[in-house]
Parts: sequence; structure tokens; C-alpha cells
Amino acid sequence: MMVSMPAKTILVTGAAGFIGSHLAEALLAEGHTVVAVDNFCDFYERKWKELNVQSVARAGGSRFSIEEIDICDAAKIDGIIEKTKPSAIYHIAGMAGVRPSIEQPAYYARVNVEGTMQVLQATVRHKVDKFLFASSSSVYGNRKEIPFSEESGANAEPISPYAATKRAGELICYTYWHLYRLPCFCFRFFTVYGPRLRPDLAIHKFTRLITSGQAIPFFGDGSTSRDYTYVDDICAGLLAALQKCDRYRIYNLGNNSPVSLNEMVAALEKAIGQKVKLDKKPMQPGDVEMTCADITRAGEELGYLPKVTLAQGLDRFVKWFREFGHLYK
Repeated sequence: MMVSMPAKTILVTGAAGFIGSHLAEALLAEGHTVVAVDNFCDFYERKWKELNVQSVARAGGSRFSIEEIDICDAAKIDGIIEKTKPSAIYHIAGMAGVRPSIEQPAYYARVNVEGTMQVLQATVRHKVDKFLFASSSSVYGNRKEIPFSEESGANAEPISPYAATKRAGELICYTYWHLYRLPCFCFRFFTVYGPRLRPDLAIHKFTRLITSGQAIPFFGDGSTSRDYTYVDDICAGLLAALQKCDRYRIYNLGNNSPVSLNEMVAALEKAIGQKVKLDKKPMQPGDVEMTCADITRAGEELGYLPKVTLAQGLDRFVKWFREFGHLYK
């Protein structure tokens, strides 16, 4: 289905990653031309990102191209934006993960803060119309009030370096709106999952261990909960925002339906059709107790409405894993 707005050239940073590659595919399906940027960093194996890119390339043909560029490389970022003249930039690139950020905080700050500023500066310099930024529900920290609303999260207190860098990115986006009137939408993603999920993330990691008969690492008593959101729903929200991006605004993109770790493992066990073995461990520092998105603003202003239930999403993921999981080892 074509978008109501004319097809555009859109630049997507981090387009070889999980969410970025799905977003690139969704943009191509809407008729846009996608310029992809990724540095293929060694956070996880390069071949996994290359497999993601191959999937997108098959869908896009001549309307898809990719450049291997580090977002912290100001000259190269400036050059690709000047060369391709995109109408909008989706800035999905960044270092992800709460626990690794505790081990490498300065590196996370460099990529997620300095890198974001480099992309924003080039965006302004070359008069790109819109900037759409991937943030995270992690910025809310350990809030007791649920669901998490964008307004109540204005004074959020992040509890990991990763979360702090994402909050910093949102604030930097506001600065560029204030100084240059660059429309910036920021999206707080809530535990996104689906095909091509990073192998270090729970649903992918658990599926691999369960299907091979191994125990899964189980942190805490299983009461922690997450607002699991299927990647297609996330992409639908991001696409809807493209036409509407005309100011600075923050949106939650979640499912408004938190699921406990116990419940998620039980649902995954059912989707796979194998019993789960648990390797129980204490809670880890930096992990929040619960996430729950208030999606009222996104619903009213973007028409965002998640459609995929956890059971449906896990079935789709397991189907993908059985077909392609052996390649992501």
C-alpha cells in the first residue's frame, strides 16, 4: 500500500540492525527510496547484520543502497547526507543494551550522544526536513506510576548509562528544534521483538537455549514485567509519524500490556512446544522492575494502535527462528 504522501528519499541510520532493517523494509514497501547507514560494529557478529541487509536488499532492489559509515565520523555523515539529499532521517543507530553500557559507559556516551549530534548537525546543515529519533522506555527508570506517560517522564531518572544517553539524545533533539526549528520526533520503544531480533536479547536467546535443551538464565523471581511490542507495530508507528513530524514531540511506542517474565517464559514454552529449564540468578544492576506504555498520545496524534498479541508475535518469531535461526549463530 502506497503512502498518501509522495515517495521520498529517506535515510535510515542503523539500518542493518534489528529495528532499522525492519523499518527500511517498511519504507520500501511504501514506495520510498532508502539510503541505509550502518557501521557494522562488533557488538554482535557482522554476518548477522549482513543477513539483515540481504533481506532488505531483496525487497528494495534499486531503491535501496547502504553505506558503511560510523555516525561519529562527521565528515562521512555530512557527505552521505549532502550526496543523497534525503527528505527525512530516521536515526535508529546507537549502542544498545543496559548491561553492556554499565561496562562501557564512555563508549555508549560517545556513540549515542556525540554520534546523534553529528547526525543532527549534518541534518541542519543540509536542510533535511525532518528528524525521527529512536529513544527507549529505559529513560523512565524505576517509576512506580503506571502506565508510563510522556508527560510524567519529563523528569525521568534513568538507572543505566544506556538509558541516560537516550534521554540525552531526546534533549539534544529539543535543542535543535529550539535553535533551528528542525522538526524532531522522539520515540520511546518498549521491548521490541520479532524476526531478526538481536541474538543477545531474551526472546532470541531463550529460544535458542530451549530448542537445544539448555537451561535459560532466569534473573530474579520472575515478577519483573515488560511491555513487549512486536516490531511490525513499531514500524507502523514510525511510518505514521513521517508525514506528521512538524515540531518537537516525544511518543511512547509500546503495547500497553505488560507481561511478567514468568508469563513470557510460559508463552515462549508454548510457542516452541518444549519444556523450559531455568538457571535462576539474582536480579542484575540497571534492570528496571516494570515497563508499561501509555500510548494515548501516539494513538490520538499518530493513529498508532498495536495489533499483534504476545502469543501471535512469539509464534511468528519461533517460525522465523526455525527457518533462519541456524544462520544467526
